Amino acid sequence: MRTPRGKPLPRRFYNRPTLEVAKDLLGKVLVHHSAEGTTAGMIVETEAYIGEDDPACHAAPGPTKRNAPLYGPPGFAYVYLNYGIHYLVNAVTEADGHPAAVLLRALAPIDGLALMRQRRATNGRAVADADLCRGPGNLTRAMGIVLADNLLDLTSSRLCIEDRGLAIERVSCGPRIGIRVAVDRPWRFWISGHTSVSGRNS
Repeated sequence: MRTPRGKPLPRRFYNRPTLEVAKDLLGKVLVHHSAEGTTAGMIVETEAYIGEDDPACHAAPGPTKRNAPLYGPPGFAYVYLNYGIHYLVNAVTEADGHPAAVLLRALAPIDGLALMRQRRATNGRAVADADLCRGPGNLTRAMGIVLADNLLDLTSSRLCIEDRGLAIERVSCGPRIGIRVAVDRPWRFWISGHTSVSGRNS
């Protein structure tokens, strides 16, 4: 699924209501340039987290050192360690001072598949290509995204999101998954029927 390189999304793309950004990120391409090589994948699943009134958002307790990126300007990466196991990557949205972000839950691999396979292999067992970036923790492992990538500028750094003009068909939305609170909010978006989507896919 190799595609021509596109242009990084501009800051104004992220400086909008988070639910709009979460939906519009579907079909865009996450790119990571590292010392090991370049990897890229089309975003097929996202989740929105919005403000201090959202119990599932890291901003719920108010400003902290950890969640500071959420309160900053839009278009930056918010990377954190989840349950001490997996790194998760988010795109910060909305105006400076309004904490919100979109979690990238799954990608369809495009570039750097050999490197992704190497990163995801466990005890010599290969992972199917459709599963390489299926789920937010698998996504960062395959892409080589770590805590050092926190606060990178998604519009101009080694970690960016590009528009490569990829067409998508039907988009679905439903409740967020993998959380314990505010599970009823339909703030998860995905490309309907795509094999790399991590949760319910209809």
